[in-house]
Amino acid sequence: QVDVGAMARLFGYVDVTDGDFAAAVLSIAFNPLFWNVVARWEHKTRALSGAFGSPRAACYCLGTVILLLNCVRSHCFTEAMKSQPRLEGLECRWAYLLGLAVLAVGTVFVISSFLALGFVGTFLGDYFGILMEAKVTSFPFSVLDNPMYWGSTAVYLGWALM
Repeated sequence: QVDVGAMARLFGYVDVTDGDFAAAVLSIAFNPLFWNVVARWEHKTRALSGAFGSPRAACYCLGTVILLLNCVRSHCFTEAMKSQPRLEGLECRWAYLLGLAVLAVGTVFVISSFLALGFVGTFLGDYFGILMEAKVTSFPFSVLDNPMYWGSTAVYLGWALM
């Protein structure tokens, strides 16, 4: 059975009618949907590779678009955090430091994932037929199965705590 009181308490801390909140939710949902749909379309049709003259050029273009969309997502998230109600219990130095630590760990996972995979490996090169020579098993992949996703999640959680 669902505890409706818990949901009511949650909505006391989140203003779902806020436009910035809606923009953040939409950008968070849209980004992975967009890049997965485009990558799968490319894998089936090779249309982007044909349009850009090579799989590598198409992959770099999609990667650039993904980076730009991530900038929009980060901006929307920041604006939503500014306009949302704050938890009084998190208005202290320890919460800020915890957020900073979580953000730092997330950043390490994101950056080390990018360095291990490279631009093409990070931005869906396999959908363009650009395969790595071997599976990456070094850090951070030796610690987590999906360090880029976990790291990104940690970055946003740390940011929210701060």
